[in-house]
Amino acid sequence: MVQILGLMLLSSFITFILLIPFIDFLYKLKIRRQKQKTVDIFDKPTPLFDKFHAWKEGTPFGGGFLIISVVSILSLWAYGMLNINVKPWELFIILFTFISFGMLGFYDDAKKLINNGKKFAFFGLRFRHKFLIQWVLAFIIATVLYAKLGYFFIFIKGVGLAPLGFLFIPFAALVIVSFTNAFNIADGLDGLASGLLLICLGAFLTISQNQLDEALRTFIAILMGSVSAFLYFNIYKARIWLGDVGSLSLGAVLAVIGLLTGKIIALAFIGGVFILEVGSSLVQILGKKFLGRSILPVSPFHLYLQKIGWDEPKIVMRAWLLGFFFAVLGLYIAFIR
Repeated sequence: MVQILGLMLLSSFITFILLIPFIDFLYKLKIRRQKQKTVDIFDKPTPLFDKFHAWKEGTPFGGGFLIISVVSILSLWAYGMLNINVKPWELFIILFTFISFGMLGFYDDAKKLINNGKKFAFFGLRFRHKFLIQWVLAFIIATVLYAKLGYFFIFIKGVGLAPLGFLFIPFAALVIVSFTNAFNIADGLDGLASGLLLICLGAFLTISQNQLDEALRTFIAILMGSVSAFLYFNIYKARIWLGDVGSLSLGAVLAVIGLLTGKIIALAFIGGVFILEVGSSLVQILGKKFLGRSILPVSPFHLYLQKIGWDEPKIVMRAWLLGFFFAVLGLYIAFIR
């Protein structure tokens, strides 16, 4: 445990030291939120979102790139220098998830800068194309979990290990895609997604510690340290945002952490606020798609709270508190027999 805490502190210190010049670097490259009219997946304008977030124009984004870099390099260093026993395919899954979804998010961020709302050649991919790429990556990860690491089950209280067989692959892919988009949706308020992630990671650090999974708990600890340093600059009013490079990557890796621990049901509770966010958006999408109208006044849920007059810091802090209770409930479910 001392080693884990030391790595967490080291990761936090390195990220914190690098973030200040990194923010200045983003300003110099003009990698900042542009003035633009946002649209939903149906290419319909979202004036309410623009109304509440117009003041954030000019804030740099791309903090996820630094987190991915620091955590990946420090994790590889820790595995080698500290002689941590890690399965090659487990390492592949963690880093492949982290980097591949980060690259997809980087495309989205680049599109915002280069495209700025227009459609040019390569930068003209629509939401459904990016959604398809998410599924392709998720199926690759799920297949490796099934074929190389022997994962084909989920743990259900009162039942034990419930084997899914080959169906584990589409199930795991669904979990990954769901949390990827849930995190991306929640990353709409300063500090919301990164703060909730810290709570979730704390819960899974406890689970991996209990399972004596040295490789996974090392990665989680390093990730927690880096995200905590980032959160210092990301709370209201944020000096930097994750960008899609960070939100897609971190959402996917949270799902993979849940899959590697075998605690999928617990993951649904530990990440309960993320589920609430993506669930509200899904209901709205299905309503527009099949009923031709909105079911909810507005989505996601945090935007509804803004609509009824809640201040952004209040929403974020209460979401953290709710996330904490969800995490405790998830841990209870994970450990109860």
